[in-house]
Amino acid sequence: MKAENDQRTGLLYGFGAYGMWGLVPLFWPLLKPSAAIEILAHRMVWSLAVVGLALLALRRWGWIRELLRQPRKLALTTLAASVITVNWGLYIWAVNNGQVVEASLGYFINPLVSIAIGVLVLGERLRRAQWAAVGISFAAVLVLAVGYGRPPWISLILAFSFATYGLIKKKLDMGGLESLTAETAVLFLPALGYLLWLGTQGRSTFATEGLGHSALLAATGLVTAVPLVFFGAAAIRVPLSTLGLLQYMAPVFQFGLGVLYFHEAMPPERWAGFSLVWAALAVLTWDALRTARRSRARLAAAPEVPAAVVAPAREPA
Repeated sequence: MKAENDQRTGLLYGFGAYGMWGLVPLFWPLLKPSAAIEILAHRMVWSLAVVGLALLALRRWGWIRELLRQPRKLALTTLAASVITVNWGLYIWAVNNGQVVEASLGYFINPLVSIAIGVLVLGERLRRAQWAAVGISFAAVLVLAVGYGRPPWISLILAFSFATYGLIKKKLDMGGLESLTAETAVLFLPALGYLLWLGTQGRSTFATEGLGHSALLAATGLVTAVPLVFFGAAAIRVPLSTLGLLQYMAPVFQFGLGVLYFHEAMPPERWAGFSLVWAALAVLTWDALRTARRSRARLAAAPEVPAAVVAPAREPA
């Protein structure tokens, strides 16, 4: 019963995390007339404030000393911070410049890019269905390049930057809250310096657009941290296969907002390209579910190990 309640709670957290990420395109336009770089800098500064308060409440500080003693981990943290800066900044710019649909495509193809990185960087071997999904996604990019009159650079940069970020995080092996704190700490001084420079140039919108605007800029910290906390709570309660399915919620919401709310154009060739991407994801999901089911069946069919083999022999009394 407790396990069922935990899983139900985990699903709610997962829906909450991916739902918030899916609806975030509604938030960034509220921050106009702030430019994307100013919004990004505020996001870095206020995110550190939020996660710092969370760690203070949880009294989780021991990991900082360990991190500072490991130059390799510090270098990877700095690299992760740089990569996620590109991802965050481009996404904010895309949303505020009428490119929500193309941005959503980046997160649709992100799992496929992660597979490609696994093959090229980690030497992983793909199953036939995974190769098929990668091939279909490559065809989709070609179709979309024809539809846009150019390669879908926004989608590709978002997908590759986030997949690279995931690879670095895998090597870092840190908790979500701790890693976000470390990354935003790396970004804090450059971001704060940029905001102070904007103020000296009379170009900062933080103090010139009213208290409501200032509050919204400060809320970028919550917009960043809260979904991550929800995701962490979901990750420890539900299987990774379930999280893998939930991750499609965010780009589906983003795509729907781009078409139905922001009224972005979707000519036939773009529908064709997106349809190919969705077909590739369907193949990928089917293969993942089939593999997980077979693994469970093998485990269930495995003979039990005799207790005498597992337990060490007792010494005679």
